[in-house]
Amino acid sequence: MTAAVRRKPTASPAALAPQTETFLEMLAVERGAAKNTLDAYARDLRHATAFLAGRGETLEAADTEALRAYLGSLANSGMSARTAARRLSALRQFYRFLYAEGLRADDPTETLESPRQGRSLPKILSEAEVDRLLDAARLRPGPEGLRLTALLEVLYATGLRVSELVALPVSAVARDGRALVVRGKGGKERMVPISEPARLALDAYRDVRAVFLRRAEDDRWLFPSRSLGGHLTRHRVAQLLKELAVEAKLEPRKVSPHVLRHAFASHMLARGADLRAVQQLLGHADISTTQIYTHVLNERLKTLVDTHHPLAQRGGTQPEPTEAAE
Repeated sequence: MTAAVRRKPTASPAALAPQTETFLEMLAVERGAAKNTLDAYARDLRHATAFLAGRGETLEAADTEALRAYLGSLANSGMSARTAARRLSALRQFYRFLYAEGLRADDPTETLESPRQGRSLPKILSEAEVDRLLDAARLRPGPEGLRLTALLEVLYATGLRVSELVALPVSAVARDGRALVVRGKGGKERMVPISEPARLALDAYRDVRAVFLRRAEDDRWLFPSRSLGGHLTRHRVAQLLKELAVEAKLEPRKVSPHVLRHAFASHMLARGADLRAVQQLLGHADISTTQIYTHVLNERLKTLVDTHHPLAQRGGTQPEPTEAAE
């Protein structure tokens, strides 16, 4: 029996080539990409690098056919069209960079089609379900309960990304406690007002914040912890919300920090908030991102027409106008 001959990859699947590292540096320096964004690009490019290495090719020199084979492997693996489209987007950005820098004479992604994907509506919680979560948080005793209540109140009152929430410094809270200065994607700052319940929850938490400071080395964060970053991690906040969902008798899979962000936007729009205002509060660079939440507006507008339109009230058609009326 002869042993199967395996082709030796030309590059380590785990390693990123110098051109890839340079691309990531450009995203950080010139475009102000956040760490989470850079990590996502690195993961996507590393995944493509590993596939191409198995074919004896490199990411930097890959042609269109090799990349088409890579996209085909994503589809065959059962990967969602949304994730595959994101990975293709990362490749497009990478090869455009190489072309612009004169490191390639062509862009091999130019003729590649994006995987077809339906635009799914975001998962949200009803107002009643959010109330159940808040009630469960308030039943938690001691400093842990006060911190969890503050986290939940602020998330729902502001629609912050969880990465923005955990990285809030103490100085982010305005002097009167009625707003937060938030540093979002690309280092852009925005002012986000907070509701009275959220302000009171923050005040109660800050009275016991010293308990958590004793466990942390850095006192500048609003939510300090013993993590390497010195503040609560996104993973820990998500974990706390899952635990709280069980106590509130909700399905844990329905509850996450991002679902609360969706709930904030949808509930605001359902109660009459302007779409542009919600865009600003969420920190969306493009209003098309915010428009995903207009599904709740559609229902509200339909109810408005059914309730107030004269034809809807008559339950029939309006008679033809007379000549005098004309």
